[in-house]
Amino acid sequence: MTQVPQDYVPVFLQILAGVSFAAFTLGFSALVGKRGRDSAAKDTPYECGKDPIGPTHSRFSIKFYLVAMLFILFDIEVVFMYPWAVIYREALHYGPSIFYSMFSFIGILTVGYLYALKKKAFNWTHNPTPSVPLLDVEASRIALKSK
Repeated sequence: MTQVPQDYVPVFLQILAGVSFAAFTLGFSALVGKRGRDSAAKDTPYECGKDPIGPTHSRFSIKFYLVAMLFILFDIEVVFMYPWAVIYREALHYGPSIFYSMFSFIGILTVGYLYALKKKAFNWTHNPTPSVPLLDVEASRIALKSK
């Protein structure tokens, strides 16, 4: 079946309607909306009732990103289980391989989860001990001065 340009007319009309609506509402809001007086207090950012004091970009621990990535990983893996659950009964007619494939999938996830637990990836307050002992800078300065 070949597609002709007439088949895309509804899509183009929908895009045109969306862009027109957005342009109209923005223009109408700018035209009719009340203009307030600008002041320094109104132009400052507002964050949860706190005054913006200090640096604007705070640094997060790398563990925050690690937990976020693990959450996304396990969340997506759970999403993969929904289609499996929907077709489970129909697929059983072809044999128990669908059960074993999901059992191995969950087993791999469990191994990954246990590995993350062992590495304390979910513990944000855990500070791993370095393999090389850290130098005490102040003690080395005092030792150098006494010599």
